[in-house]
Amino acid sequence: MNSNPSRPARRRRTLLGVVIALAMLLAAVVGIVAYRSAAATTLPPADTGAAAVDETRDGAVTKVDGILPDAASPFDDDSPGIARLTPALLEALRRAATDAAEHGVDVRVNSGWRSAEYQEQLLHEAVTQYGSEAEAARWVATPATSAHVAGEAVDIGPYAAADWMIAHGAGYGLCRTYDNEAWHFELRPDAVRDGCPPLYRDPTEDPRMQR
Repeated sequence: MNSNPSRPARRRRTLLGVVIALAMLLAAVVGIVAYRSAAATTLPPADTGAAAVDETRDGAVTKVDGILPDAASPFDDDSPGIARLTPALLEALRRAATDAAEHGVDVRVNSGWRSAEYQEQLLHEAVTQYGSEAEAARWVATPATSAHVAGEAVDIGPYAAADWMIAHGAGYGLCRTYDNEAWHFELRPDAVRDGCPPLYRDPTEDPRMQR
């Protein structure tokens, strides 16, 4: 008996193979088209304009408003928050930071000069956090009265640096201003001779805040 399949059977198997191959090819094509379609709808365009929005601020405060990187150096002239401090304050701060470093203390600036827009944002956030304008005023001044906006104040960190400045800052004319802010220092040139003046309990006792 002949074991070879009949010619009709071979044709059927050949036809079935062609059909299966075409089906697999069609499925592959459909998959590629679907993948490309999904990618086109989920991936952002190559140029979304995000950088331009950041540079023009679009209402948001940025580095140009005085926002500082974490642990900013008092010698960071590239940051407006440092560079736009008043020259006398900046010079005293840098002398103090240099001497502190010789004693193993790393003085950093958490906040320095701020734009009015930045200060306004901080004030709004304080009102939300503390629940009222009166309570927020104990921590954040208005743009019109803020020593930060005038470039006349720095917030020092970390705690070890603030403690060093509390102990030694008067020798550079750098003094704490408010009892509730151990990090906030302003220039008081007479302190070199007379020591720092008494602290206000908080900014609401500071006559400058009443303008």
